[in-house]
Amino acid sequence: MPRQARKKSGSGIYHIMLRGINRQIIFEDEEDSEVFLETMGLYKAEFNCLIYGYCLMKNHAHLLMKIDNDEIHNFMRKLGAKYVYWYNWKYDRVGGLFQDRYKSEPVEDDGYFLTVLRYIHQNPVKAGLCESVAEYEESSYNEYINLKSGQLTDADFALSIIGKTQFIEFNNEIKSDRCLEVREIARVNDNEAKMIIYEISNCKNSAEFQALPEDMRNICLRELKAKGLSIRQIERLTGINRGVVLKM
Repeated sequence: MPRQARKKSGSGIYHIMLRGINRQIIFEDEEDSEVFLETMGLYKAEFNCLIYGYCLMKNHAHLLMKIDNDEIHNFMRKLGAKYVYWYNWKYDRVGGLFQDRYKSEPVEDDGYFLTVLRYIHQNPVKAGLCESVAEYEESSYNEYINLKSGQLTDADFALSIIGKTQFIEFNNEIKSDRCLEVREIARVNDNEAKMIIYEISNCKNSAEFQALPEDMRNICLRELKAKGLSIRQIERLTGINRGVVLKM
């Protein structure tokens, strides 16, 4: 089935979402997030675009930006390629990291712009990763609250629509907004992870898991990642080498 042409934005503003292939984790630690944001800043300057908002989750990312309609594909292609090259080098893996094409939707009016921005900032709260938008460090929210020169986020446009006090109230008002919706996978603790490992593999401990036939082991590893267990968690609880887990 042929791909549908992307809708172009009359305003030049887009809400963009990219996610890991098979829901794979794409941000393992703080360094990964920092490299992604630094790369985004690099191409922001090259393409002369504006970044209005972002949120980096474990297995996907949301961006709100203004860019020339003819350049959005080149921006995302360069951003993805440079980050994947670094990620593969760091984790000694090969192959793609992102699932298919990025998703995008045009943002044509101020009301929907604010709705998308709130949706982006509330992603980690709705996923159960934090209690409030301010607690999550890998989003643009706190750049709006603590404005600094040279920051990645271009905050002036949003704050010209809604004042800072109203901005805080608006972004902390929990709403059931659905914008390029993706089912979030909240982190599970080790006790829950052990139960999931047993349910999937029928193994009571790491030794039993390591003794599984390789094809069965690999199927289990992929299912564990899809259930939301982190790479480090799987490595720690199954004893399977990190490099093997990453390649699944």
